[in-house]
Amino acid sequence: MANQAASGDVSLSALVSRAERAGRGAPPVERWNPPFCGDIEMRIAADGTWFYKGTPIRREALKRLFSSVLRKDEDGRIYLVTPVEKLGITVEDAPFNAVEMSRQGKEEPVLTFRTDVGDLVEAGPNHPLRFATDTDAAFRPYILVRGRLEARLTRALAYDLADLIEEDAQGFFIRSAGARFDVPLAEEAARS
Repeated sequence: MANQAASGDVSLSALVSRAERAGRGAPPVERWNPPFCGDIEMRIAADGTWFYKGTPIRREALKRLFSSVLRKDEDGRIYLVTPVEKLGITVEDAPFNAVEMSRQGKEEPVLTFRTDVGDLVEAGPNHPLRFATDTDAAFRPYILVRGRLEARLTRALAYDLADLIEEDAQGFFIRSAGARFDVPLAEEAARS
């Protein structure tokens, strides 16, 4: 399915139909200010698997419920937040994975991503793409989903995105919704 995105076969309407939260926002966790109640044994692995006390969370509905009350604070930590409590969790990379992409338009492209927890995000000024340069991986893209929470693009989706890289006198970049996202060269990523 991800490879269809580069050829334009994944329509935006198909993407929307698979996004459970399309048109619905997450709870207003940014406005809640509960007391910190400690850490819980919840971990989101780098591959996107959620664990509670070392056991994978297999129920997708439960994973989606927890994902709706995640918040990344200024301290860089990610918390489960309700109106009455704030609990610290461990996240190895990004809390979400972008699993599908649609590209609409040729002259002024718009890239829309669906996450593994049902969010639909249009890359642009409010939801920028960024490319990690702090690892051996030369091309590791992320998209801002909400608040400070990001989704890491799956490997297949990263390859599809790489097919959309353009070049001009300033370097390599990807365009979406009127925004330009610079892509670091492999040598720059290796030096960082």
